[in-house]
Amino acid sequence: MRRFLLLLNGLIAFGITLGQAPLAAREVVNASEPKKLAVTIYRDPDRATGDRVNPDFPRGFAMISETRNVTLPAGASTIRFGGVAEGMVAVSAIVTGLPGGTIEKNRNADLLSPAALVDGTLGNRVRITRTNPGTGTASAEDAIIRTRADGGLVLQTAEGFEAVRCAGLPEKLTFERVPAGLSAQPVFSIDTHDPAGGTYQITLTYLSWGFDWQAHYVGTLFNSGVKGETALQLLSWLTVVNDNGQSFPSAELLVVAGRLNVDSDYQALSDPPSGQPLRLRCYPLGNTKRGDPVPTVQRAFALPSPAPMALEDGGIIMVTASRQRRENIAMASSIAVVAGEEQLGDLKLFRVPEPMNVAANGMKQVAFLNKEKVRGEFFYVVRCTPDNIYHEANDLGDYDSTELMLLMKNEKDRGLGVSLPMGGFTLFEPGTAGTQLVAELDMRDYAVGQDVELSLGESNLLFAQCARVREKGPGEQRDGLANDRANDQDSEKADKWTKMRTTLSNANNVPVKIRIQLGQSGEYDVRWPRKQTMLKDGFIVVELTIAANSEKTFNWKLRSPRGHSGNY
Repeated sequence: MRRFLLLLNGLIAFGITLGQAPLAAREVVNASEPKKLAVTIYRDPDRATGDRVNPDFPRGFAMISETRNVTLPAGASTIRFGGVAEGMVAVSAIVTGLPGGTIEKNRNADLLSPAALVDGTLGNRVRITRTNPGTGTASAEDAIIRTRADGGLVLQTAEGFEAVRCAGLPEKLTFERVPAGLSAQPVFSIDTHDPAGGTYQITLTYLSWGFDWQAHYVGTLFNSGVKGETALQLLSWLTVVNDNGQSFPSAELLVVAGRLNVDSDYQALSDPPSGQPLRLRCYPLGNTKRGDPVPTVQRAFALPSPAPMALEDGGIIMVTASRQRRENIAMASSIAVVAGEEQLGDLKLFRVPEPMNVAANGMKQVAFLNKEKVRGEFFYVVRCTPDNIYHEANDLGDYDSTELMLLMKNEKDRGLGVSLPMGGFTLFEPGTAGTQLVAELDMRDYAVGQDVELSLGESNLLFAQCARVREKGPGEQRDGLANDRANDQDSEKADKWTKMRTTLSNANNVPVKIRIQLGQSGEYDVRWPRKQTMLKDGFIVVELTIAANSEKTFNWKLRSPRGHSGNY
């Protein structure tokens, strides 16, 4: 029992000691403005070829790295990072360079706004200024805010209690200071502990929603001087979109091309802070001292947020101790800087060599590709199927149009040899009447070494006819096998192969290259006279050249693959 009493007395004494020396509250310190910024933008992973960036709702994201200085006291402290992106995904944030690491991190939910300013000044003095609209005379007096900003604003003055904006006079509220904890820009904070204290250079890295980028290529054709080839000057622009309300001045800008597997919903995770407006309802009208009558009509005034903080009809809320300087930022600017290409795993990273201003709610264009002489060539695509039937001798019906293609091999010795992210493509050609638009099209991603094949639309100079000679197509001849055997000594061969005929008409004054698609891979067996077929992009094709201003006919055969029992 004696030991128990001694232990109890010891615990009581220890408790009294804790009560006499409570843990010190954390000191709040502000990190400096970023000394170094890097913004790496990833395009919308769900955007397909032909889709464009929506500048009003970009669905890509960025990794932002900010290097700042901070001076910490000895012991526990809270570091505030002001001006982070409003689309910040707080759970992704990492802070490096602190001796005590990160104990806890928080995203401040409220921005400086008219409603937050009123709520933070509840019970404190402000100054209200009224202007007589007839004489222009302004009178000011002190007042105390007595209600929160949730439907009405009531002040206590020397004359009693008054509802703001209900006297019919232009009114202005002036606040002596910004309440603690409010900021005009989003704030991210962390708790840390440093036994000694000191000044450190730290880096904050996080993901942010509300960014995107896309490429657009501009090509100008000219004579290459090599027979059968053309050449073009190829310039490409990166269009970068920042939908956040924060700018990133003098930042290292990088963009990543390729499809990234993203499972997280960054838009939902970002949960941007909000600035609430001040909505004033005039009830009651007048003040308690004079006993003015109460009308039956309510008037509502909505206050936009967060800046400028001004009421409709001339009312103003002003903070005298802090004013935010706002810059006029152009929505788009062009800079003649070429980005360099780097490898990032299976993705491609393009780094802009000079610091860029990634403007708030803005777009920027940066040149990332400038090739003076890219060698290419034109060719035509003809698509043949056994669906058309030849009925009369030497008559295959009307001619079909063909597709004109531009081929560029993505190789260094052909003037390219760089990764080409998907985007729009605009092609021009100089002429006697000046430079004219040739085509506008969409281009998918192309890696180094691939053939870049761009469709320029239907041709008016090369036409084709393609049809089967027999009535029955491949797979249909088995039903008439007995009749074929009676009339055809080579009945087995006739049963397996369908005769086809293709006529090509070239109205160009130069020879042209033609690629004829003869069906998808595995769909048919094909025999083309004196020409080897090949596989290209999943199709059985044959490539040949037709002389200038000429017409040529080819007889060839196809059949269903051996063992295939279906019909076509």
